[in-house]
Amino acid sequence: MTLQQSRRLQSLLLGTLAWAIATLIFFPIFWMVLTSFKTEIDAFATPPQFLFTPTLENYLHINERSDYFSFAWNSVVISFSATALCLLIAVPAAYSMAFYETQRTKGTLLWMLSTKMLPPVGVLMPIYLLAQSFGLLDTRIALIVIYTLVNLPIVVWMIYTYFKDIPKDILEAARLDGATLWQEMVRVLLPIAKGGLASTVLLSLILCWNEAFWSLNLTSSKAAPLTALIASYSSPEGLFWAKLSAVSTLACAPILIFGWISQKQLVRGLSFGAVK
Repeated sequence: MTLQQSRRLQSLLLGTLAWAIATLIFFPIFWMVLTSFKTEIDAFATPPQFLFTPTLENYLHINERSDYFSFAWNSVVISFSATALCLLIAVPAAYSMAFYETQRTKGTLLWMLSTKMLPPVGVLMPIYLLAQSFGLLDTRIALIVIYTLVNLPIVVWMIYTYFKDIPKDILEAARLDGATLWQEMVRVLLPIAKGGLASTVLLSLILCWNEAFWSLNLTSSKAAPLTALIASYSSPEGLFWAKLSAVSTLACAPILIFGWISQKQLVRGLSFGAVK
């Protein structure tokens, strides 16, 4: 076997492996969408049915039972607001730790990341009582603050990593040209790191959109996002798989479409700094 044939075989094997992994990851989404067009009888059929008569009754049931757009709007407002607030705090924090590093910087970053290891149920009671005391139960503000605090460690870590890959000489040159701290950050630093910031924003939006624990425990109806709508289809009578799949499809569709549109920025951000 020649070297060229060996490389072609290696490329073919890697391509096949990549497709196999992609199919394995995508299949649950495909099955969820497929099940959403089945009747409850077809959804419970054994063995699973790939050929069936599609129906829209599950989506019509969701429209009749609940106001989907109200839940979707809550998810949009909460996710985007929490992400914006997260960036507002994380960018200055990451800037100071990346370009004015001290002996305690690494320890601070590790401590921030260690808070993600805390089980949410461990702090549910004090947070619930605080929200109740301030009259924030079933409000968007409560979820925005909670989502911001929950995702802040990851966002700071990501932005810090991107900032560390930027040569300090660029900022020093801007200072020599008379740039203020604000101009240095807005006109020099952020444009260079826009790929990394885009991927961070996308990740934060996904985490906020998919957060279920706090939305289920701190909301009931007014501020409930799509995760709460999905949970409402689990009843004492059992799980209605077809209807649950339909509402899950409606909940996942916006963020999947957004992620698909933003995939170029996501890949660029995740590979930021890999090649100088």
